[in-house]
Amino acid sequence: MLIHSTWRLTVSTSIVLPRPYGLELVKQLHQQLGLKMGSETIPAVSYSGIIGFYSTARDFITFHPEEFYQISLCGLNEISAKAISHLNLTDSLEFLGAKFNIINREDEITSYEELYTNLVGNEPEPAKYFDLQFITPTAFAQSGVNLPLPLPTLMFRSWLERWNTFAPIYLGSDELITYLSNAVVLKNHKIQTRSYQLNKNFVNGFVGDVMLQVLNRADPLLANVANLLVQYARFSGTGMKTRLGMGQTLINTSNK
Repeated sequence: MLIHSTWRLTVSTSIVLPRPYGLELVKQLHQQLGLKMGSETIPAVSYSGIIGFYSTARDFITFHPEEFYQISLCGLNEISAKAISHLNLTDSLEFLGAKFNIINREDEITSYEELYTNLVGNEPEPAKYFDLQFITPTAFAQSGVNLPLPLPTLMFRSWLERWNTFAPIYLGSDELITYLSNAVVLKNHKIQTRSYQLNKNFVNGFVGDVMLQVLNRADPLLANVANLLVQYARFSGTGMKTRLGMGQTLINTSNK
């Protein structure tokens, strides 16, 4: 089971929160879900933080009543997906003395088997381009440093690692990554770096739009596996600290 749940939020009056509010919020949500944090090498939950326009001043951010916001939680295994599906936040989300009004909730529910069947097993026409939008700072842990660049090899490795951890269908390992790295290239991007604060620490990541292109020489089956992993990124997120709000990824797949 896989689930991507999104709550749309508003505030009645301006709300001021400390910049690293996200850590406190994700801890509270995990408590409500009945899930432990930090017990997994690869997290089974990805979380977006609160997405939308806010103003910043020194160590604080302000949410405004004329704006709409959203927060997403994704469950990558049966336990976390069921916990999220049963999560009832009623009509508000409250933490650190702030109150966000919940105006609606949308759930996308699927399974690993369904994704694999639709995107690979049924042998659809392979996509030629993948349009990705990274809406929260995204980075990769690389040789002891954090790399804020949309390198196809690192993106596919991130998605494949999560897929192989939680899916009942094993896709492959280093050989698959090597093949995809030579068959799918970075076509263009419009990104910028942005720092993400976790407690007292800052992590640099990139946000923005990235287009990947599948080369004509790519094997159709493996091109569809690439598409499967790209579509999976909507649930898993990309790169490091996806449980804490980094690496949230939106996909618009085109066959142009």
